[in-house]
Amino acid sequence: MLIQKAADIPSSEITPESVYLKRRQFIGGSLLSSAALALSPVTFASAQKELTALQYTKATGDSPSGFYTSEALTPFQDVTHYNNFYEFGTGKTDPGESAHTLTTDPWSVTVEGAVDKPGKYNLEDLLSKVNLEERVYRLRCVEAWSMVIPWVGFPLADLIKQFKPTSSAKYIQFETLYRPDEMSGQRSRTSTIEWPYVEGLRMDEAMHPLTIMAVGLYGRQLPNQNGAPLRLVVPWKYGFKSIKSIVKIRFLNAMPATSWNRIQSKEYGFYANVNPDVDHPRWSQKSERRLPSTFFSPNRILTEPFNGYGEQVASLYKGMDLHRYY
Repeated sequence: MLIQKAADIPSSEITPESVYLKRRQFIGGSLLSSAALALSPVTFASAQKELTALQYTKATGDSPSGFYTSEALTPFQDVTHYNNFYEFGTGKTDPGESAHTLTTDPWSVTVEGAVDKPGKYNLEDLLSKVNLEERVYRLRCVEAWSMVIPWVGFPLADLIKQFKPTSSAKYIQFETLYRPDEMSGQRSRTSTIEWPYVEGLRMDEAMHPLTIMAVGLYGRQLPNQNGAPLRLVVPWKYGFKSIKSIVKIRFLNAMPATSWNRIQSKEYGFYANVNPDVDHPRWSQKSERRLPSTFFSPNRILTEPFNGYGEQVASLYKGMDLHRYY
């Protein structure tokens, strides 16, 4: 299922990890090569085999376009310890150091707005209706650095269909958990963010098969610092769109507010599509640091329009001025 040559994966990153989760979590350990995960109350003892046979093979023509990349994966340590998650602080290492305080079980998601099935749903009930797969995506953050991450998740569209949106649902808004006693960044007096953090998508963006809800990475349970237990991944947009630790979803007929647009609308637009031709007011967006990257060994590459997913998503914005709708 994944795209990468086995030689590109350090052995330290494919060591099997038995991840036992109650109800909503992965029960039974590691992913198997070329197999989709299905949530089940049964412990899959047979799934606890060595991952030495795991290979990230180039997708063939019968695989969904855009779900894979042959680029080298970002090391697990970088993925989990170089993060933006302001709920735990503004430093890149803050989430990895502080997010252990977050309680993620039990977890529920409240659904509101233009849907036939609003309500408060236990996460395990929502996940019981989807098939989990491991997919490799590029994810680029707004500060000109990027990663290639094997996410475990499912199309957001599969979740949306469970709620039966009405014809008036043109946009979807997501809201992050607000729990300052566990999320130290929310207690900061210097924070410019109006908590809770919110983000949004147009409905056609949300229904696109490249848009996924992630519950894990590298075949493991999603770490707290990466947005456990449920986060959005929109790989053709800047990283701040991929909201973490989601507790509320609203279906709306008008464009919703988003956190960074509230803070500085001239710097952070609603769409946030990766575009090397539109610079951030304070830095160029024409290139990026692909992690791992150091001062003495920089790994700088040219940024691609739509983060390289233009073939799959450019049609969503046909006729739009992408300098104006940034």
